Amino acid sequence: MYHPFSIADTIKTAWYIFKRNFITIIVFSVVSFILLFLLGLMVELIVAPEAFAGKMFVSFILVLTQAYTTLGLYKLIFTLIDSEYYEFEFKQVLPDFKMIISYLAVAFILAFIITNFAVLVEYMEKYPWANDVIKTVGVIGALYLFLRIMFFNTFIVDDHSGPIESLKQSFRLTRGVVLKVLVILAIILLLIALPAKISQYYPLVSVTIVFSYPFVNIILAVTYRKLIYSHQDVDDDLTETI
Repeated sequence: MYHPFSIADTIKTAWYIFKRNFITIIVFSVVSFILLFLLGLMVELIVAPEAFAGKMFVSFILVLTQAYTTLGLYKLIFTLIDSEYYEFEFKQVLPDFKMIISYLAVAFILAFIITNFAVLVEYMEKYPWANDVIKTVGVIGALYLFLRIMFFNTFIVDDHSGPIESLKQSFRLTRGVVLKVLVILAIILLLIALPAKISQYYPLVSVTIVFSYPFVNIILAVTYRKLIYSHQDVDDDLTETI
C-alpha cells in the first residue's frame, strides 16, 4: 500500500468540506433535529401510555425518520463532495427505498445481537465469575465489531449495497487499519462527548450538537473515501477527495 491512510489529512479534508458547505449542512441538520424532536414529542404527549399499538406505530415512524435523515445526511455529504464544481438538485440527496430497508435491516441485526447478549448476561448472573468474563469479552468484542462495521452506512449510500454486503465491505475496508480507525472513532467520541458533558453545567452548549453531529459524519464519510483510495493504491490529494 503505497498511499497509506492519513488521519491528519482526513480531519483536514473533513473540516474543509464542512466550512465550504456550512450553510447547506447546518440547514439540513437543523431541519432533521426539529423533525425528530417533534416526532419524539408526539410519542410522549399525544400517544397515551396505555396505547401500546399507537406508541409502537409512532415509534416505528420515528425510527424510519431517523434512518431517512441519517442516510439523507450521508447522501448530502457525498453529493457535496462529488458535485463541488457543478450544481446538484435536491432530489439527489434523497435516499431511496432500498437504502432505507438496508439500513433498517442492519439496525435490526445489531439489535438482535445486543438483545441476545443482554439475555445471556442476565442468565449468567448466578455465576458471578463467568458473568464478569462474559461482560469483559462482550465489551471488547462489541468495540471490535463496531470498528469493523462502522462504514456499512456509507456503503449503503455510496455503493447502493444491501445489508449483508455492506457489512462485508466494511470489514474488508477496515482490514489492516483498525488502530487508525480507532483513533478516528476516539476523535468522533470526543467531539460528541465533550459538548454533552459541558452541557450538563451549561445547557446552552447542547446546541453545539447541531454542528458537531454533521461534522463527525463528514469525518466518517471522508475516512471511508480515503480508505477506498488507499486500498486501491491511487494518489489521494485534496482535489481527488473533494
